Amino acid sequence: MSVACEGEYGYGPYTVEDLHDLPDEGKAHELVDGWLIELSPSFRHDHLAKVLTRILERAAEDSGVDVYVQAPMDISTPSGARKPDVALMSMAAARTVHDLGLSLVPGRDVQLAIEIVSRGSGSEREDRGRKVIEYARTGIEQYWLVDFDPRPRIQIRRLNAGVYGDPIILEEADVLEVSDPFPISFPLSRLADFS
Repeated sequence: MSVACEGEYGYGPYTVEDLHDLPDEGKAHELVDGWLIELSPSFRHDHLAKVLTRILERAAEDSGVDVYVQAPMDISTPSGARKPDVALMSMAAARTVHDLGLSLVPGRDVQLAIEIVSRGSGSEREDRGRKVIEYARTGIEQYWLVDFDPRPRIQIRRLNAGVYGDPIILEEADVLEVSDPFPISFPLSRLADFS
């Protein structure tokens, strides 16, 4: 769920500096076209982000690939600063971001962005629409859109000539298998419960 912030933060437009100067009160925000948007993920949403993070880290380790996985990660996009629920980049790119002291990860360095849909929230429209365009323009190689209500479902979009092609849609009984940025394979049923 997302909510535009007003009141205690003023009325905008806001900058990346304003975003990073927000008090740490356990709330996450995105900066979209000069507006601070508060994100309100659910317990199930956060759980799935952790499960997906572990899956990606194990797959990278099994493949001998050195990556940085973060849930969530602040990245720069044409609209400002987005916060995919899970994002993955090479460890070399992560070191560069760290060494340069960047507050936002350049979107072009992100190899995979994952958004977990909170059905009926304001962020659902963003995840299904605007972020598809923004993440492609940013140069993110893959975008996964994860639904969990009523059952697990993933749409995989791959970048092709600056836009995402038609999604590959996987349902709860399917096994997700991709070879880029490294081999990743898991049954979607792993996303069906809290085990």
